[in-house]
Amino acid sequence: MFQETQPRYVWHFEWIDPERFIGLAIRKIHFIGYSKYQFVEVVDLPVYGKTLILDGKVQSAVTDEWMYHEALVHPVMLTHPNPETVLVLGGGEGAVLREVLRHKTVRKVIMVDIDEKVINIAKKHLQEWHRGAFNDPRVKLIISDGREFIEKTKEKFDVIILDLTDPVPGGPSYKLYTYEFYSTVKENVLKSDGIIVTQATSCAASPKVHAMIHNTLKKVFKKVRTYNVHIPSFHTIWSFVTASNKWDPGSLTPNKVDELIEKRINGELKFYDGETHVAMFSLPKHVRKFLKEFKEIAYDKKPPLLPM
Repeated sequence: MFQETQPRYVWHFEWIDPERFIGLAIRKIHFIGYSKYQFVEVVDLPVYGKTLILDGKVQSAVTDEWMYHEALVHPVMLTHPNPETVLVLGGGEGAVLREVLRHKTVRKVIMVDIDEKVINIAKKHLQEWHRGAFNDPRVKLIISDGREFIEKTKEKFDVIILDLTDPVPGGPSYKLYTYEFYSTVKENVLKSDGIIVTQATSCAASPKVHAMIHNTLKKVFKKVRTYNVHIPSFHTIWSFVTASNKWDPGSLTPNKVDELIEKRINGELKFYDGETHVAMFSLPKHVRKFLKEFKEIAYDKKPPLLPM
C-alpha cells in the first residue's frame, strides 16, 4: 500500500506567460480574500517567508522587500537636492512610506492608493514592511484612484514615486503607464525641477512592456533612465525608470551617493549605497540596444499589458 511521506501543501502558481509558471508551496496563510479591486493573499512561502500576492503575482516578500523599496525610493530622493514634498501612488504595504520618511528633508508625503482593504490588511499583517509609517504625522493617506487624484489636485511635488501594480488587462493600474497619464503628471503635479520614478516591470522577462514605459516617459521628459535590480522573490531582474526635465540619477558617482546617504538619511540602509547605485544604472549591452531600437509608445487606447 502507498504510504504518503511528504506533507500536503496548498500551492501558489504564478504565471510568467501562457507557457511558463513558477510553483511554490504555501506553508501558512495569514490572509486570503477579495478586495473590491483584486485578489489578496498574505502567505508564507519557502525561502521568501511572508509574502504579499495580488491577483496571483508576488508583490513583495519579507526576505527581500528592502531591496526593491530601497532601490525604488533612494536614487530619486538623493538626486533631488531638497525633496520636501513627496507623492506616492500605490505602495499599499507602506514600505515606500517607510523609506521616504527616512529622508531628513521630507516635510509632507501624500500617499494615494485605490484599495483601502489592501492597506488595512498591510497594517495588520505586514508590520515588517511599514513599521508604523502610516502613523507618521507627515503622512496623508488618500483612498482614491491615482489618475483621478493627479487630474484634480492643486498640489505640486518635488518627487513622485509610482509603486503600482503591473499593467495587466482589467487591473487597477494599466492606465497609469501611458502618455496621457505621464503628461498629466508633468503638467499638474510635478514641480518644474521635480523628478519621478516608476516601477517598470522587467526588461528581462517583459522587455517590450518595459521599453514601452521607458519610451513613453522619454516622449514627455528630457532626462529618462532605466535601471535594474535582481529581486529573488520575483525570480528575475526588475526594472525602474526615472524621469525629469532637470535631474539624472545616473550622473551620481559612488562617492557622491555615499556622501548623500550619510548626510540625508536616518539609519543604515541594507541594500543601497554608492557601489550598488553604479551597478543598478549600468545596463547590459543588449538592453541598451533594445531600448534604442524599440520605438513603441503607450497610449490610453494601447496601454502596455502583461499577460495574466
